[in-house]
Amino acid sequence: MADMPSHAGHRHGFALHRVEGFSDAVFAFAVTLLVVSLEVPKSAQELFHTLWGFLAFGICFAFLILIWFDHHTFFKRYPLTDTTTLVLNMALLFVVLLYVYPMKFLFTLLVNGMLLKHSIEGVKTVAEIKTLMVVYGVGFLTVNTVLFLMHLHAWRKREGLRLSPVQRLELGESLRRFLINALVALLSIFLARFTSDTGQFAGWCYALLAPAQTLNGVLTRRRQRAAETIAEA
Repeated sequence: MADMPSHAGHRHGFALHRVEGFSDAVFAFAVTLLVVSLEVPKSAQELFHTLWGFLAFGICFAFLILIWFDHHTFFKRYPLTDTTTLVLNMALLFVVLLYVYPMKFLFTLLVNGMLLKHSIEGVKTVAEIKTLMVVYGVGFLTVNTVLFLMHLHAWRKREGLRLSPVQRLELGESLRRFLINALVALLSIFLARFTSDTGQFAGWCYALLAPAQTLNGVLTRRRQRAAETIAEA
């Protein structure tokens, strides 16, 4: 993809590197929150338990990296610093900081209960499990909704950004990707909140993301090849 003009990040007198620098600091702080509660083990048993806990940390870390990568890619492709972009960016960072603890709590429960077969502490009733799935779903939904809105704003600015047909297809793929994520989160929230599901189906419905996103990627690549063929003709 061709790089944007070097002055693109200064269109409204606000340096793009300031936005990216502050955002990176917030993401780094969010990662810190994942491990800040860990204490130095006082016995071998506590050490082994802590090491297994890093599996849940690794999953959460991977999720944060994916969000950071989407954020980084957005500003690399669409170096906007207008008021709407800045407000949406700050909203994303705010949600990410709130999202850390529910995400860490949920994946710690999953690792301890499903993989290690340990007794699940901290959740005593089905109602609490359902509420946890709703809280996680709301966080996942909000993150992807804000990312969708950021990319939708870039779509509205596509003429000023001078996006090529292939770049517009990439932007369309991103819009569909975040919309799919948001719809799956809505389905999970609905199952956890309004059905008799104990939280199992609300969790497993996130498995729908793999085939849906794969199909989205395949269709986009086909359209990109067709657009490149037309451009070369």
